Amino acid sequence: MNKAFVRESEGDGDEEVEPSLKLPAGTRNYITPAGHDRLRSELEHLVKRERPHVVEIVSWAASNGDRSENGDYIYGKRRLREIDRRIRFLSKRLDVAEVIDPLRQGDNDQIFFGATVTIVGTNGVENTYTIVGVDETDVSKGRISWISPLARALIKAREGDSIRFQSPVGVREIDILEVRYQVID
Repeated sequence: MNKAFVRESEGDGDEEVEPSLKLPAGTRNYITPAGHDRLRSELEHLVKRERPHVVEIVSWAASNGDRSENGDYIYGKRRLREIDRRIRFLSKRLDVAEVIDPLRQGDNDQIFFGATVTIVGTNGVENTYTIVGVDETDVSKGRISWISPLARALIKAREGDSIRFQSPVGVREIDILEVRYQVID
């Protein structure tokens, strides 16, 4: 049978999502307004610009004849599968997204999703983290996922509290110095 009529791999779904991006079963995809806008913009770009451009290239390459040794055709088809996989992933994520604006918390000193928290560990080093959605995590900017061990330990704690929690490197103890809610870009 011609390869064009056969699925290339049965496991071509979203099962290969990075473990850090998997949501706990039965939970919503909590996300900030800025994070939601970024995902929506990426989806729109893929659907309206990237995919049509690659389809055009594949169509041109297919018209050149022998597809078995046509690099533009082979690469283009592979790129289309990647784009389609990302479009499915983003669509599913946006379908279950629950946008939570941190500014709606006001002057709350209790930690919830969207809080920016300054902590100090037993070593005396201060760190500031913002609790964001799974798709917005960026450790270099101090953004941690709400499902991370640190965020789970911080949620519902208050400014001035000391907490102990199990981290990947062992039990840690931290003090919460400041809790604020601000715009997350």
